[in-house]
Amino acid sequence: MTWIKTIPISEGDEKLRCAVEAQRELYPAEYAVPIHPTADGQASHIVASHSLIPEALHHAFATFGVLMSPDLPLTRRQHEMITTVVSVTNRCHY
Repeated sequence: MTWIKTIPISEGDEKLRCAVEAQRELYPAEYAVPIHPTADGQASHIVASHSLIPEALHHAFATFGVLMSPDLPLTRRQHEMITTVVSVTNRCHY
């Protein structure tokens, strides 16, 4: 649960909805369903925590989506290993 005010995606303006949709399009299909959804079931808490600033939401999460691109020379397995090591190093539960 976030400790800051968030805007449910379903209640957000067009800017917020576009930012979330654009970010989702960059992610692998396996990430379409949030592991830790918000109460409205539409986003993860980490995405919802950026809902007040849609531009920041897009840039923060689009970066990861682009880094996971199948067009890059690393395999999907290598991408996942790198993200796992980074998450463990940062003591992140994602």
